[in-house]
Amino acid sequence: MNFVKRAAFSLVARAGKAALLLGVFGVICTLLLGGFLLRGATERREAETQRRVGVDVTVRGDGLTSAVVGRLGTYPLVERYNELLRAVTVPPQGLAAVVPEGTPGGGGKDGLTLNGVRASDTLLDFATGRVRVVAGRGITVADARRKVILLERRLAAKHGLAVGDTVELGGAGGRREPFEVVGLYRDTRQDPPQWTSAADLGANQVYVPVAAVTALGLGAKPTEAVFTIGSPDLAEPLHAEAVRLLGPKGFRFDVNDKAYRDQVLPLRRVGAFAGALVWLIALCGAAILGLVVLLTVKERRAELGMLLALGERKWKLIGQHTVEVTVLLVPALGVAALAGQSLAHRAGETLLAREQYGGAASRPGGSAPDEAAAPDDTPAVPDIRMSAGDLGKVAGIGLGIALVSTVLPGVGILRLHPRSILTDTE
Repeated sequence: MNFVKRAAFSLVARAGKAALLLGVFGVICTLLLGGFLLRGATERREAETQRRVGVDVTVRGDGLTSAVVGRLGTYPLVERYNELLRAVTVPPQGLAAVVPEGTPGGGGKDGLTLNGVRASDTLLDFATGRVRVVAGRGITVADARRKVILLERRLAAKHGLAVGDTVELGGAGGRREPFEVVGLYRDTRQDPPQWTSAADLGANQVYVPVAAVTALGLGAKPTEAVFTIGSPDLAEPLHAEAVRLLGPKGFRFDVNDKAYRDQVLPLRRVGAFAGALVWLIALCGAAILGLVVLLTVKERRAELGMLLALGERKWKLIGQHTVEVTVLLVPALGVAALAGQSLAHRAGETLLAREQYGGAASRPGGSAPDEAAAPDDTPAVPDIRMSAGDLGKVAGIGLGIALVSTVLPGVGILRLHPRSILTDTE
């Protein structure tokens, strides 16, 4: 009889043992698929988070100009950049600041911090979600020559302002300029418990285009520029380019990779764990199936002896056991397809929940890495998506496990002699 047919009859006759092998194979394939899905999901999330957050490099110096910032911003390693010009505008020339509780004399002449920016959404606080636009929109590159303003909602509520309203800001020499409110944002961070200058409070951070600060006479050159790169390894060549444009001295070059470490590295660790888990499961699965097959071979010594006595080739006996195990791979893949996605999602939740996430820089340019974290800095659980490629990988590894777990124990079959087997079973 053909050894493939014998394998089919053997599976039917030994339904209990076949169910055991199917269960073991199903668990192995489910864990393998879960590992592949989790690794693929974390790689996608890592790439998206790296693109969104990246590593912020802050450049400050007297020689910093808009032209230099633009040239550094077009450097191939720079993904995006922001030009920042900070100034303090004090009442009663413009908006009155939100005064901290317990401030003596109502805050004196302390006022708003006017942040001239190229685009607000590229600021680290906005990119990480600690500061979120809740109405209207942020400042964009297209607003470079417009007089538009982005306010914190507490400051807007104090003055009864909404998106579309017009407000005047005061500048140097009594200069006053009208600005259109294009958006309101919410700062999720808690105000410090100790007394703080009004200009340092999150509620009093006002964002306008860089040219608007210059128009108020509050500054002509950028205070600093923030360049976002893909990883900390790229900071050194960017520094060399800054030296070429600004000279070897007279500027500061600060790398803030805290947001990168807080949000990208935990995902990378989860992905590495999932990759290691795949190989561990493959090795352990081969060992477990190999032991089960080995025990099955010992139990079927009489059957093997009869077949050998009838002239059956030893390699066909090994092939029969291989077919018996390999046939179970198909339903095992079905079980894995049903359970693997849910397993990977739960594993992702558990692993990410155990990671420790700190906050990234709290200053608008992302240059103060020691501030406390906001609760919503934690990366979201990766989106688990199953594809035919993932099932193909599991099928390939499963087939390899089936071959290893049957061929290695099959070495014992090569050493069998029908006379000694039949004599032992009499």
